[in-house]
This record gives sequence, C-alpha cells and structure tokens, in this order.
Amino acid sequence: MGKVGMLWLLISAMWLYSGCAHNKKLYTSDCSAGIAFKKVSYTNLVDSIKYYDKQYVEVYGKYTEGKNLSALVNDSLFADHGNSRALWVNFTQDCPLYLKGTQQGFFASEDGSYAHMNNRMVTIRGQVDVLLKGHQKAYSGTINQVSYIELY
Repeated sequence: MGKVGMLWLLISAMWLYSGCAHNKKLYTSDCSAGIAFKKVSYTNLVDSIKYYDKQYVEVYGKYTEGKNLSALVNDSLFADHGNSRALWVNFTQDCPLYLKGTQQGFFASEDGSYAHMNNRMVTIRGQVDVLLKGHQKAYSGTINQVSYIELY
C-alpha cells in the first residue's frame, strides 16, 4: 500500500474513533461514593442472581425502555430471551445522575423522562435486589440505586 493509501487509512480510522467517542455519555451520582463495585458479566449475574443479592455490581448489557419497561435485557448467549432472564433497572431521584463534567441531569426534562437510551448498550452500576422483580414481578431481580450509567 502506498503512502497516500496509508495516510487515508490512518485519517479514516481517526475519524471513526472520534465519531464513536462523541456518542458515548457517562452519567454519575455521588450517592455511591466509597462503594466498591464488583464487575460481573450479564450472564453470570443472571445465572447467580441470589449470590449477588444486596451486593453492588457493575454490569454491561443492552438496555430497553418503554411504557412500564426499564430493563437490562438478555444477551444472545441465552436461548430464553424472556423477562425471567432480564433485570429490572430502577432509577431513583435519591441517586441523581449527572452528565460527567456538566450539571446536565439524567432526569433533565420537566415531565420526568430521562435520556433516551432504548436498545443501547450500557454499563450500569447499582445494588442487586432479588426480592424486587420489576413490573408485574416478571424479572429475575432489580438493579437498584443506579449511580453510574455509561451509554454507548
């Protein structure tokens, strides 16, 4: 490959990287200061939900939202993609989330809605509660007290 081709490839890669970096948003809260979070895979968390009860975890997965829906959903490794393999996500005003480096809140609008993140990949930190099962008690548990969310 010639010098022009290599230069074009390098510029293209830098452009793609900078484009992806701008889409990523990080919202944090001070309500979990000093808490150590266990990084756990989605599969491990759902398979061993009782083990993680009342523990603070960091998990990566696909978030879905809608009417009566706020959940981290099943990844493609499971054959069953029902709510029983999903985790309810409970955002609360007790842990206000702000866009890192700004005063822009996650719950910024007057109607109480939050940043649209339907079908986006996210990293979430919060406390697992196996007794809370979400809407219609259909979920395997809840990620409560969400204090960190990174949108990809």
